[in-house]
Amino acid sequence: MGEAAIRTVMVIGLGVMGRGIVASLLRGGFKVTVLSRRGEEARRELPDGVTVVTAAEGAAPDLVIETIPEKADLKREIYAQVEDAWQGAPILATNTSGLPIQGLADTLRYPARFAALHYCQPADVVPLVEVAPARQTDPSIPEALAAMVRACGQIPLVLGQAPDGLLINRLQHALLHEAYYLIDRGIASAEDIDIVARKFFGPRMSVTGMIEQKDLSGLDTHAYAQAAIVPHLHHGSEPSPVVQGKLRDNELGVKTGRGFYDWSAVDTAAYRTEAKARLDRVLAFLEKEEATAQPHPPAAAKK
Repeated sequence: MGEAAIRTVMVIGLGVMGRGIVASLLRGGFKVTVLSRRGEEARRELPDGVTVVTAAEGAAPDLVIETIPEKADLKREIYAQVEDAWQGAPILATNTSGLPIQGLADTLRYPARFAALHYCQPADVVPLVEVAPARQTDPSIPEALAAMVRACGQIPLVLGQAPDGLLINRLQHALLHEAYYLIDRGIASAEDIDIVARKFFGPRMSVTGMIEQKDLSGLDTHAYAQAAIVPHLHHGSEPSPVVQGKLRDNELGVKTGRGFYDWSAVDTAAYRTEAKARLDRVLAFLEKEEATAQPHPPAAAKK
């Protein structure tokens, strides 16, 4: 028997990610409650129809989504409050992809009710949402979460397990690890790398992805290139010195006015708003293009 449909959702945490998740859920027609210690102050930041509470109490929601800062101890403290209040009744989902999902699950009293539900920023715009189980997760839980994601007009990426970093961040950090190495060695600048991402990777991958493109190019050519290039990539297991140096020097990007770029004279709120609107327009264009593509993309080959 499958998991009952999700209708009521509590979001714990009202940062940038939390607000985006709330917007996505409202679009899907879900009844949304936000748990925030800021109470009425938080209420003023939210659309009409969202209930704000300061504690886990009352009737159990169908789903609790935790999106608080990336500190394992804080998350475990919240999970204990949720389990004390509702004894495993709601599905409990974490928005983290940076902390080990299995490690979080192993501390729970009701790990069968736990899974990762990872949104990317901005959570109400990026169409992909990762769904990943821990080893103990009941098989019906990912199905229920995927149905909820689809109801919000987004696409669930249901993984067979929850590796550290999940799928999106593993791919992203693999690319960034090499990019930071090239910056650190003075081979390329941050601007150079972003130009490649914007003018080459972005447009091409939006049409043929990463793997399909290699089929189109020829896997023999790709295999020879891989054999020649991969041994020379940066395979270090330590975090990037250039990024860790930014942290040490308090050059945190927009937060402090300087990172890889100088943000001191930029209206960052307006810049974020416009960037989100541009992403909306790009995604709408790509969706229209995909719907009318002729011929349609091929099916994946069976193993």
